[in-house]
Amino acid sequence: MDARLKKAQTIRDEAERKLAHLRDNISLMMPHEMRTPLNGILSNAEMLANSAATLKPGDVAEIGQEIHKSSERLARLIENFLIYAQLELVAADPKNVNALRVGRTEHPKGLIKNHAAAQAAQTGRLPDLSFELADIPVPIAEEYLSKITDELVQNAFKFSEADSPVRVTLNEAFNAVTLSVSDQGRGFTAEQITRIGAYMQFDRKLHEQQGLGLGLTIAKRLVELHGGKFSIVSDKESGTVISARFPKSKVE
Repeated sequence: MDARLKKAQTIRDEAERKLAHLRDNISLMMPHEMRTPLNGILSNAEMLANSAATLKPGDVAEIGQEIHKSSERLARLIENFLIYAQLELVAADPKNVNALRVGRTEHPKGLIKNHAAAQAAQTGRLPDLSFELADIPVPIAEEYLSKITDELVQNAFKFSEADSPVRVTLNEAFNAVTLSVSDQGRGFTAEQITRIGAYMQFDRKLHEQQGLGLGLTIAKRLVELHGGKFSIVSDKESGTVISARFPKSKVE
């Protein structure tokens, strides 16, 4: 077989293998992951349908808020599964990876600040958020940089207490551009850090860690597909620093 045809066949086989694993993982985990928000929607909707005549306006508003909250969680789960599937398919073909790396964010400061602030506002913790952002080009499209920012900042607020600081930095040093998010929360165990980003990571134990897993897996995958390095430094006493490091050569 011609070497080029053999290489193309290898790529196709690898893509098929990843797609098969992806189908298996999603078919196993999506029902479990969707059950909690879906149950929230169904139970509250049933309450409205059966008790509307006796509910006070304040009760109706509260139930509506719970339905909205559960709907947002379900929408995010679906979005993340779709993004993860897309990234795994991209990773199977070097041409797609090269096309992905064409993206670039010239002025990331405002984008990062806006997305981080939106995550802080959702948790009522804007006063806890601080920045140190250099407005330097980052070798990744705006939509993917936004996604990474959302996931890292959301994670920081999720695993830390109110009135504790969350800091977002973007700097250039050691031939790299690095986005970091730090918190003073409870930190991750060594086992949890090891498992983040593992391809076969869809299991109940991981996902019961209050959402730990898929969001950070997507962020890690995005960084690696753009030639960067994703790192987590965590300690039960001092919190966590998660960094997305992109080679400086990619932005010059």
